[in-house]
This record gives sequence, C-alpha cells and structure tokens, in this order.
Amino acid sequence: MMAIGGAIGVGLFLGSSVTIRLAGPAVIVSYLLGAAIALIMSYALAEMAVVHPVAGAFGVYAEKYLNPWAGFSVRATYGAAQIIAIGAEVTAAGIYISFWLPNVPQWIWVVLISAALVALNSMQVNRLGEFEYWFAMIKVAAIVAFIIVGLSLILGVGSPSAIGLANLTQHGGFLPAGWKGVWLSLTITVTSYMGVEIIAVTAGEAQHPEVTIPQAMRSIVWRLILFYVLAIAIMVTMVPWNQTSSSSTLSGSPFVTAFAAAHIPFAAAIMNFVVLTAALSSVNTNLYLSTRMLFSLGRGGYAPEWMGMVSRNGVPHRALLASTAGIIAAILLAIVAPKNAFLMLYGTAVAGMLFVWLVILNTHLRFRQAITSQRLISLPMRLRCHPFFTVIGILLLLAISITTFFVDGLQWSVPAFSLFLGLISLVYLRERRRHARSAPQ
Repeated sequence: MMAIGGAIGVGLFLGSSVTIRLAGPAVIVSYLLGAAIALIMSYALAEMAVVHPVAGAFGVYAEKYLNPWAGFSVRATYGAAQIIAIGAEVTAAGIYISFWLPNVPQWIWVVLISAALVALNSMQVNRLGEFEYWFAMIKVAAIVAFIIVGLSLILGVGSPSAIGLANLTQHGGFLPAGWKGVWLSLTITVTSYMGVEIIAVTAGEAQHPEVTIPQAMRSIVWRLILFYVLAIAIMVTMVPWNQTSSSSTLSGSPFVTAFAAAHIPFAAAIMNFVVLTAALSSVNTNLYLSTRMLFSLGRGGYAPEWMGMVSRNGVPHRALLASTAGIIAAILLAIVAPKNAFLMLYGTAVAGMLFVWLVILNTHLRFRQAITSQRLISLPMRLRCHPFFTVIGILLLLAISITTFFVDGLQWSVPAFSLFLGLISLVYLRERRRHARSAPQ
C-alpha cells in the first residue's frame, strides 16, 4: 500500500490531461508501454531486494555491483528527487485546502500539514505504514468508483442511452497525433509508474523480505497497470479527448467530469478531497523514502555521520529533519513565489528518476553475473530471458530521456539534472580525497 500511495499521485488525477493532449485516445497504448517498463523494473528490483534486504536498497546494490560513485549518486539523486517532490506535493495540498477556505493564507496550511506529517514519520514504521494504508485506500477507492461509474455510463447501465465507444475513433481517430504522440506522452506516463521501487526501500524493515517483497511487488505492479490503463481508457471513452485535455484545472479534470456526468452532488468537492488525500499520501511516502536514503548515505560515510543515527524507536530522526528541506522551501515559496515555481524542479526530478531506473537496470546486469546459479534458482521471483528484457528496459529509458527535449515543460529536465549530477560528483570526489588523506598509512 505504501508503493501504491507513492505511485498513484496527483499525476493521474490532474496530470492525465497533458498525456491525453499529446496522444489522444492512443494514450492507452502509452500507459501499456509504461507498464511494460515498470514490470521489467519490478522484477529486477525484487531479485536484488530478496538477496539484499537493506534500507539503502538500490543505492547499496549499485555500490556493491557497479562502483562507489554509482552507489552514492543514485542515493543522492533519489533523495533529492523525493525532497523536491515533498515540497511540490505539500504546496499542492495547501492549494487544495484553499478550495474550501480561500481566505486563509496558503502558507498556513503548508506549515500545519508539514508539521503533522513530520510527526507521523517520527513514529515507528508500523504506525507510519498503518496511516499510509488508509491514505492509499482512499485513492484506490476513488479510482475503483470512477471505473464503475465510467463503465456504467459507457454501457448504459441505469440510463436510457449508452455513451458507447464512438469517442475512441471520432475527433481525429484513435491516433490523432500518430505514433509520435504516443511516444511523446510516454515521457510522462512512465513517471506514473515511478514508485514501484519503494518496495525495495522498505525491504530493510520487512520482517520476512523473501516472502513479502515478491508478493508486494507482483501485486503493486499488476494493480497499477489495472488502475491506470482502465481509468485512462474510460476517460477517453467517456469524454472526447480534445475536451478532456483542454483544461488542467481541478474542475476540468476527467475524474470530475465523470462524477458530474453521473449527477453526483458536490462532484468537485468530492474530487478535491480525493486529490488532497493523494497529495498527503505522496508527501508521507516521499518523506519516508528521502529519510531512508539520507540515512543510508550517512551510514555509508557519504554524508555527515549524524544522518546515520536512529532514535530510541528505530527512526532515523536526524535524516528525517534533513528531509524537511523541501518543506521549508515550499513554505517560503507559498509566501513569496507563484504556484508554478516548481516547474523546472519537477522536470529535474523526472530526469533524476530516469537516471535512478537506468542505474537499477545496469546494476541488475552485474548482479546476475555475480550471483550463483543455485542462488538464482532459489529466488521466489525472477526476470526471465535474461539479459534481453533488462537491456530493452535500458534502451527504452535512454530513448525516453532524449525525447524529453521535445516535450513542453521537460526540455530542460536532462540539462538541469546533468548540472546536479556534476555537482554531487564533485562532492563525492572531495569526500573520497578526504577519506584517503585521513586513512592510516
């Protein structure tokens, strides 16, 4: 449920208008392609997480099977991406609450929400997981309700006329922008599945990782595919794609349109509550992830030692405080900056996550070379036809990274991330030299 909470964010509820605008009804194909990449990623991660159930997850795997720089850079990148996401999502939560109380300054909500979620993350992980379970459950229930309502309207259940499938072929056909539109939208749809890697991070605190990790990974990926593909397919079937993508506001969301079409009272308020819950869930999960990555860097000697310390109840409380950097930035931006201040940072985070997935798949190639055949056979979850699917996943992610240069809002993602990667590489080299000088001769 933590993985579902992290993967199903406001991108599905509000950002779907962007992908539909790029691909039209064929956005369904784009989500299927994204699902294929997510499947490759999940199977590769499950193998390594069962063998190495540690809090640093793929950061530790990269250090062990690739090199220390890869281990440091992937952890630093993932932690930074989550911290950026924390700031963006907590700002979004403040905006959503302002829907009901517009006269209260937005920064007040950001402060209150942040304080509550930091307090929640300071609890033991089982309590944190319980809260996240219910956060995620609300999102899942909303998607299931949308699918049921949508299918009823399409098939004409309980109404005199059915919508039918005409919207899939009218208004320019199924492929109004051609296969180019499908590929361009993939740069955004693939990010919808970024969150499956959370399972590997939680492996360090799972009681029986060899049992729970494969089970969780299988269920999360197939549920995400079912939710995303069905929900998107119903969106473009119920409402003409050129109307669905004409507005990116909450009131113009395809989900709100569906509930309004079913004559459900207070449709906008209901969806606002759902999207608020989605934002809170994402903040909660991202705060958990960034804390564990900073903790792992502290324990590995790549960050100040105090980040690797834990409280009496086993929580990396100092790394948690460091993870609030995105929240502090969000509070300041809520006071002095416009709402789109995170646009470039979001693009940088997207490129950063593509880098993380690339490192994970490259690590998997080396992991398979190092692991014995007997240990491989005993794994409860394995990626078949190795190394074919791993290599295909790497090539697709590289192609998607190049494609970001041609998508509005993402043109600067890779250059901005390259600058960030260069900076943290300099930090890494400085730390290596410092350790080398202090090491006993």
